[in-house]
Formats: sequence, structure tokens, C-alpha cells
Amino acid sequence: MAEQATKSVLFVCLGNICRSPIAEAVFRKLVTDQNISENWVIDSGAVSDWNVGRSPDPRAVSCLRNHGVHTAHKARQITKEDFATFDYILCMDESNLSPYSVLIVFADTIAYRDLNRKSNQVKTCKAKIELLGSYDPQKQLIIEDPYYGNDSDFETVYQQCVRCCRAFLEKAD
Repeated sequence: MAEQATKSVLFVCLGNICRSPIAEAVFRKLVTDQNISENWVIDSGAVSDWNVGRSPDPRAVSCLRNHGVHTAHKARQITKEDFATFDYILCMDESNLSPYSVLIVFADTIAYRDLNRKSNQVKTCKAKIELLGSYDPQKQLIIEDPYYGNDSDFETVYQQCVRCCRAFLEKAD
């Protein structure tokens, strides 16, 4: 039996404390449960640098815990190297895909963050950049940010991530 090549996926949202760490933890559990974790490199990141080094939002951690899913993730910002090393970069909403669409104001500076624009700056970009929601069998393309919501919004994100990650794994595996 031939050994399967390692694949890699990076889940991305604005701050890397709500949606993308949920997606990362869900996907990690899926591949672990299927005994194929050695075939995958899995991570998540942010387009902003607001939360670098922080743990996920307590509501995200609580939601995951309620489903028996663990995370030890610390927020990080995506890098140019990510475009060259990851096979898939899966975003939570369109604001991370469209040129100049996310305006980030931080420490009195204004910077535009955009994954497609960043990927064009990397000569060896191998990543396929898509919306995670494009894999949703229920056709909910956007995974809305639950940050300003309540526990039920985090549960909605979790359920979307489960559906999408299952479908992505079936297609990518």
C-alpha cells in the first residue's frame, strides 16, 4: 500500500480567536477520529495582528468543550510563507478574499489586508484559497463572525464548521 502524501490546510478569519480556531479544532478532531492525522498539517491564522499570542475567545473554547473538542491554539497572523507552504487556505468570509476589502486600523496605522493580493506577492504560491463555506452541503457560504454575539452564535459557527470540514475532508482526501 502506497503511503499517502501529507496535505496542509490553514483556516483564516479576521482575528483568529473565534471562527478559524473552531474550524481548526473541528478539522483536527475529524482527521484524528479517522486515524489520518499524520497525513495532515493543520493550523489557523488571522488577517489582522490584533490578537497575536492570545487564546481563542472563551465562548469558542466553551463551545468546543461542549462537543468534546480541545484546542490549545494561540492566535497568529498569516505570513507570506503560508501561501507557499499550505495546500489550502480556507477563509470564513468574503472580506478576506476581495482586494482591499478589509480595512484594519491598528496602532494609528491603516493597512489593507487581503489574501488574494498577498498570494500574488508570493512567487511560489501553491495554496488554493477558498471560502470554507463553499463546502457547506447546506449552501451557507459565509461563516459569520460570532464575536459580538452570544453562545448560540458560536454554536452556529461550530455546526457550520463541522459540515464544511467534513465535506472538505471528503473532497481533499
